[in-house]
Amino acid sequence: MNVTPLSVLDLAIATALVLVLAVLSLHLRLGIGGRLLISTGRMIVQLLLIGMVLQTLFTSKVWWFMVLISAVMLTAAGYEVRSRLKYRVRGFYGFGVGLGSMFISSFSVTLLTLMVILQQEPWWEPRYAIPILGMLLGNTMNGVALAADRLTSMFIEQKEMIEQRLMLGETWPQAIGELRRDCMRTGMIPIINSMAAAGLVSLPGMMTGQILGGSPPVEAVKYQILIMLLIAAGAGFGVVGAIVMIERRLFDRRHRLRLQELISPH
Repeated sequence: MNVTPLSVLDLAIATALVLVLAVLSLHLRLGIGGRLLISTGRMIVQLLLIGMVLQTLFTSKVWWFMVLISAVMLTAAGYEVRSRLKYRVRGFYGFGVGLGSMFISSFSVTLLTLMVILQQEPWWEPRYAIPILGMLLGNTMNGVALAADRLTSMFIEQKEMIEQRLMLGETWPQAIGELRRDCMRTGMIPIINSMAAAGLVSLPGMMTGQILGGSPPVEAVKYQILIMLLIAAGAGFGVVGAIVMIERRLFDRRHRLRLQELISPH
């Protein structure tokens, strides 16, 4: 595969475009300039660091090193899910919601893909395991965070309605049935939109990268279909997991709503 190498100047030109956008935001007082610059800096540093780590991993091919990196990625994704919520579940359980839902959505699906679908030898081959896990974590994390944030916010905003339905004799699953369905739709919207537009409006990143790397377009399409199906399934499982874990925490055995379990960091 022949890939055109990128120089520091090439990356500097792309960075300059973001800098121009940040300056424009500051001039128009749009309020995203600072956050855009911080996110850009974090992205560059993080990708450079992970690039060096992956180069070492691909060279050494030590299974425990791959497991360690995967655990770090999973923990970071769980933390990111929790940090994006306007109202968070108290204590370690709140972190467990993010960690558990990301494990369901990404880690377990990645294991299934490596061991059953791709059948690599060894199954933990880093060149497959890390990129697949990274794509699943990155894409399912957004859906899980959106659904969890929607659910906790709606509990706060519609507290009276939920409690009234509980007082009328409904169980808590019945009282929040519509809220649950709304949160599920919210969490699945990003991947559903991506699948609907794939190939017609946009060329997904993995497919584009493989084509640029010299892979036949048909093979690149097959891998992209696989990844998008895995993301859709993983996002759905993760959203369901997050909803169930939050609901179990906010209602007791007597079907009473416990909003004291939610805190706002703002």
